This record gives sequence, structure tokens and C-alpha cells, in this order.
Amino acid sequence: SIFIAVLVIACPCALGLATPTAIMVGTGKGAENGILIKSGQALEAAYQLDTIVLDKTGTITVGKPSLTDLLPLSAFNRSDLLRLIASAEQHSEHPLAQAILEAAEEEEFDLLPVSHFEAIVGRGLAAQVEGKHLLVGNESLMKEKHIDSSAFQEQLLELSQEGKTAMFVAIDGQLAGILAVADEMKSSSLKAVQELQSMGLEVIMLTGDREETATAIAQKAGIKKVIAGVLPDGKAAAIKNLQEAGEKLAMVGDGINDAPALVQ
Repeated sequence: SIFIAVLVIACPCALGLATPTAIMVGTGKGAENGILIKSGQALEAAYQLDTIVLDKTGTITVGKPSLTDLLPLSAFNRSDLLRLIASAEQHSEHPLAQAILEAAEEEEFDLLPVSHFEAIVGRGLAAQVEGKHLLVGNESLMKEKHIDSSAFQEQLLELSQEGKTAMFVAIDGQLAGILAVADEMKSSSLKAVQELQSMGLEVIMLTGDREETATAIAQKAGIKKVIAGVLPDGKAAAIKNLQEAGEKLAMVGDGINDAPALVQ
């Protein structure tokens, strides 16, 4: 400490320049590696962290889901159902929509015109295709629209336990089928989680997925704590709850719906 005191007295300008220069170089290097550092203050706070919260889609997983299952009720034909769903999804920018569109493209379907489209945040979508009213979304959307989805409860559980994201399809107020998409885990996720844990950090996964789907992926990634079933606008609230419980945490996410949580 005597040496540092002498150094500060002898060359205060050098230290005054060295600190911001080091921060500037560090933030530049971070940016090159895909890490954006908001401020010197944020950097200073980083060493106090005890918890890392990871978004699932596109962070732990690749973020490029593919359609794995489409199970229609007996009254509906699989090809016709896929064509209707893909037509409804053609105006959606959601990664799950892209998976359905790619599946329809592989089967060379011509998509039908859509006369009405509505994205229902965190739940799914509603669309009017060829005079039919389509709903594609999760269980909460079906409940909200008073559609009985009990015919597929067993399949819903099975698909979720396999780490797949399952969605229901309803046509004109009647359940028509269930579909599932899977998003592969990044090859680097397990190692990254292990490294974070070896640094003494608690790793938490935050996702809008069902508990069973989230748990299946968390187990593959070696994550023990999961916060599932969170709607996009609820992510920031989930972060706030952890902060209020005394956690010093960092959040990692890549989607637009992660922005409020990242700000928090």
C-alpha cells in the first residue's frame, strides 16, 4: 500500500488514464466476443454476482426449432392440418412459426391466403384461413378461448417430458390436433453451466415453456433451478423477485422479449 501511495503521488495522470483505457479496451474485447458491457459500473458490479439467470431459447438452446410431431384428431387429415397451420403462421416471426413453415416447405405445400392474423403474446395466434378460424397456441390459450384440450393431455405430458414445446390447434372453436417442436441444446451449454457453477455461481433457467419441457432441458444442461411458464412480460418481474430476495444476479438472453428483464 505504501508503494501504491508513492505511485499515485508520483504519477496521478498515468493512473487517471490507465483505468478508463483498460475499461475501454476490455469493453471492446467483450464486444468482439458478443458480450456487451453497459458501463464501468456494470463491470465493477460483476465480481459481486452470486446468481446467473439464463433464458432458454437461443441462449441454452440453438434457437432454431424443428417440427417433430403433428397429431390430428381423427376428424382431421394431417396434411390438410399442416397446410392450414403453416398458412396461419406465415405472418408470424416467432421461431416456432419458422419451424412449422419449414416443415410445410419440405412437403411442398402452397400456402393459403390469410384474411386476419393476430399474435397473442406468450400464448400463440389467431388467424382466419379460407373462412376457417384457427387458433394455434399453448394450453392457456385454449383455456382462455374455452376449448376443451383434454383429448391430448397424455400426449402433452409425454411431449413435454421429451423436452419438446407442444401446442394445440383449434379450428372454428373445436380442438383439431396437437403439434410439437424441439430446439436442440447448444453443444457448449453444459460446459458453460459447469464452469459457472465451479465459480460458485447459482445458475437458474428462465422460460415461458411448461415445467416438464423446461425441466427436461435443464437436466441436460446440468441446471438445478428452473423458473418456467413465465410470459414475456413476466420475465422482468421474475428477475425483480430474485433481486428482492437478496440475489446479486446477471441475466443472459437474446430475444426481444428478454429486453425488459435484461434492463431490470
